[in-house]
Amino acid sequence: MIDRSGYEKRRLPNRREAMGVIAAGLAVSSSLPVAHAASDASMVVDAHLHCFAGPDDARFPYHQNAPYRPGQAATPEFLLERMDGAGVDRAIVVHPEPYQDDHRYLEHCIEVGKGRLKGTCLFFADQPDSLQRLPQFLRQHEDHIVATRLHAYAPGRLPPWGTPELDRLWSIATDAGVAMQIHLEPRYAERLDPYIRRYRETQVIIDHLGRPMQGTLEEHAVVLRWSELPNTVMKLAAIPDQNKYPHRDVKPVVRRLAELWGAERLIYGGGFNAKTTDASYRQYRQQIAQMLPAFSDEDRSKVFGGNAARLFGFDA
Repeated sequence: MIDRSGYEKRRLPNRREAMGVIAAGLAVSSSLPVAHAASDASMVVDAHLHCFAGPDDARFPYHQNAPYRPGQAATPEFLLERMDGAGVDRAIVVHPEPYQDDHRYLEHCIEVGKGRLKGTCLFFADQPDSLQRLPQFLRQHEDHIVATRLHAYAPGRLPPWGTPELDRLWSIATDAGVAMQIHLEPRYAERLDPYIRRYRETQVIIDHLGRPMQGTLEEHAVVLRWSELPNTVMKLAAIPDQNKYPHRDVKPVVRRLAELWGAERLIYGGGFNAKTTDASYRQYRQQIAQMLPAFSDEDRSKVFGGNAARLFGFDA
């Protein structure tokens, strides 16, 4: 990572600058020494969670096209309480599909967070009105939105492959300086590969380990090859349960991701939902830490907060 002091103005970076900092830093060999601000090194950042107003809050209804409808609320107020109890300093509220491209509840969460919460957005390349609204939304929330999310997940929840509109979505993210956050099943990795390679200026965040248990080893191998691209960041989140299908042990997968992306390009997320306790939220983080036996304490501090603090422009 490069030091922010290289910029002309001595101030906290805005969204575009923060993404530029991380992109430049990821291109530097991991063998070189890295300078960490004390605030970055000690900060814990949950880079992936969802908030829901619940079905009883008429102010924030689920979208008519919602693919699922959570029955319990998971509010930002509840989140902040659990963050305090579990030692989580900052978090990214990932705008969930039940709201589609209606971002009123995400805006509410960011307001309640008072600087501790930022968000990702969700707009659709195959819906002209949605795509047209994205640039203005990103300008309006320049300091609060860190990525736009792209789903390539199950039939009916796919981007319009090979269209000018999908290229337009990537171009908007690039021009705005936000990341493209990819949620995919591995079977769609081959179709995403040209976009990730074409838009090398765009930071790409890969959700949920690249969903290794929802594809074949050959399909997930395409995701693993993205580690060669310095604009990619792997997110350790949605750790699958070995007791559920396909009953594969995820620990070797996490170790392989750690080898390929290294401590400099891993972030973590997860452990929060409507039933989270302080203890369960902290335990989730500890579970991931145990899967990184080769990492030093300094390396783990990067994964659990330092990298995300710089990537998303959080300040202590």
